[in-house]
Amino acid sequence: MATATAIPASRLHGHHDRPSMVSVGTIIWLSSELMFFAALFACYFTIRAATPETAALWAQNTALLNVPFAAANTTILVLSSATCQMGVFAAERGQVGRSGSVFNVSKWGLREWFVLTYVMGAVFIAGQATEYAALIHEGVTIQDSAYGTMFYLTTGFHGLHVTGGLIAFLFVLGRTFLARRFTHEQAVSAIVTSYYWHFVDVVWIGLFATIYLIK
Repeated sequence: MATATAIPASRLHGHHDRPSMVSVGTIIWLSSELMFFAALFACYFTIRAATPETAALWAQNTALLNVPFAAANTTILVLSSATCQMGVFAAERGQVGRSGSVFNVSKWGLREWFVLTYVMGAVFIAGQATEYAALIHEGVTIQDSAYGTMFYLTTGFHGLHVTGGLIAFLFVLGRTFLARRFTHEQAVSAIVTSYYWHFVDVVWIGLFATIYLIK
């Protein structure tokens, strides 16, 4: 169990509260990712509204969606943003591990919060895979129709981004175990990972509203 430090992570080892180039670069990269998902949204709505036939196709296939299940899965992902941010708060105060019992959540550090976030993200991916299996059983496949193509492209690319976030969490957690002390660079890694995770959560909220709620 690592000990906490009273020095904020942003000022560890002589660093000050100036913008990190890694953080700035991550924000710029996420802006390009936003454009990518905006293009997917545009394709989705364009194909859906192309002809009366596609409108009927959308109505037929959206009726097969398990909205309550997807809503529960969405709630898990959204709540994981909160647990991720709690890990960031711990990183900013230099607390890498818990300072009390594992059942005392108020004493958790970066590791505990990021492990919980990882588990919640993994549950979301498992839920998405379960939904895919159910839809394929109903005959909704990527090659079956325009609806199937757009459904799997939009949700699939998002799922790949979530998986990338899970890998990033493992990377951050691994560094905390390998390093002898918690450094400013580790804190920055945790913070930029949270930027990415919040991004994929916000994108999914838009996808959920578009795919599951707008009939």
